[in-house]
Amino acid sequence: MPHPFPSDFLWGVATASFQIEGAAREDGRSQSIWDTFCRVPGAVANGDTGDVACDHYHRWPEDIALMRELGVGAYRFSIAWPRVMPDGATPNAAGIAFYDRLVDALLEAGIRPFATLYHWDLPQVLQDRGGWPERATAERFAEYAGTVAAALGDRVGDWMTLNEPFCAGWLGHLEGVMAPGIRDLRAAVPATHHLHLGHGLAAAAIRAESPGAARVGVVCNLSPTEAASDSEADVAAARRADGHHNRWFMDPLFGRGYPADMVEAYGVDPPVRPGDEATIAAPLDFFGLNYYSRAVVVADDEHPAGFRQVPVPGATTTDMGWEVYPDGLRELIERVAAEYAPPVIYVTENGSAWPDAVAADGSVDDPDRVAYLDAHIAACARALEEGAPLRGYFAWSLLDNFEWAYGYAKRFGLVHVDYATQRRTMKSSGRRYAALISR
Repeated sequence: MPHPFPSDFLWGVATASFQIEGAAREDGRSQSIWDTFCRVPGAVANGDTGDVACDHYHRWPEDIALMRELGVGAYRFSIAWPRVMPDGATPNAAGIAFYDRLVDALLEAGIRPFATLYHWDLPQVLQDRGGWPERATAERFAEYAGTVAAALGDRVGDWMTLNEPFCAGWLGHLEGVMAPGIRDLRAAVPATHHLHLGHGLAAAAIRAESPGAARVGVVCNLSPTEAASDSEADVAAARRADGHHNRWFMDPLFGRGYPADMVEAYGVDPPVRPGDEATIAAPLDFFGLNYYSRAVVVADDEHPAGFRQVPVPGATTTDMGWEVYPDGLRELIERVAAEYAPPVIYVTENGSAWPDAVAADGSVDDPDRVAYLDAHIAACARALEEGAPLRGYFAWSLLDNFEWAYGYAKRFGLVHVDYATQRRTMKSSGRRYAALISR
């Protein structure tokens, strides 16, 4: 099918350090909050951990070869803070050397590195000092960002400060289903503010190390929110859901401050100090959008923001139970472009989990993922046709991997991983993506 993608459109894949690297105790790496959370009984499916994961720490040459087979022009990876600064403050040469090797090999393969500084693996030593609810963590994050930019900034031009502050803030500190497993609104609101502040401070630190060369962005997971009915209560709940999922993160990043309706709904004031809003709203070179599904909601006073997500009757759902709704991606790209006007948008994650089966001949046919990929890339094409500044698409994920609280039970990869042997097998979806890129 024809697509209006320009010749310089970036096609990529994405991963995250804790989900693939393993080597949890090698070369000076300290424990992260996710290492700790994995050992909380019942927190992670099957008691799975990231100790080995996809063993990418040792098998990265093979994984770069897979990227070359796919034909991608860019790779979004994250850097493990506990590997680079095990005590949260002091650089670890062995940890930095791993990313040196990775970046050099990517460039040699003709693949543009996109580095994410925080994909949720906070050093446990900093959590022990209070974690993201404490302002000091944002300050330590800026120091870490500067250290990494000084080491890699001569070769890495594209930087993402945070991945999905919604998850780190709300899921980690309000719902408790992600590390550090806290359920306290009075911890969650300061945590989200300090994540925002950390972004702004880190952006300044990166630019100080690479003046004029660094392109700095941030990545948010956004969801279109819709009322399940036309009742006044549900319509109001959908507005609050939009505030909780989207506006609470987007508005401060683009200079609007925290939405007043959500501050009122939470009943907790974010600990904003003079100058914070300007720091948080430092101009972005690009915005990273992660998209998986939409949220259809009803009013529910049990939630701090007064809503509850409900299933969509008759919807196709992935192995995560998430509705397949490709048009939501187009809607979000166009909304971000119209309401916030970043100069460049990348889709930095988009993908789906399905119960993949390995055939007798060792192949993995995943037609549902192929259909999902096709439909969501077509949604990107429609946004491009409407004039959105979309410049790239990163499929989630290169590899099956550790899927947070779901452990290894959910598979998102274009490449199948046999966790017992670490054998990698390109799925039909990977071949489909490669064919699309080659066109």
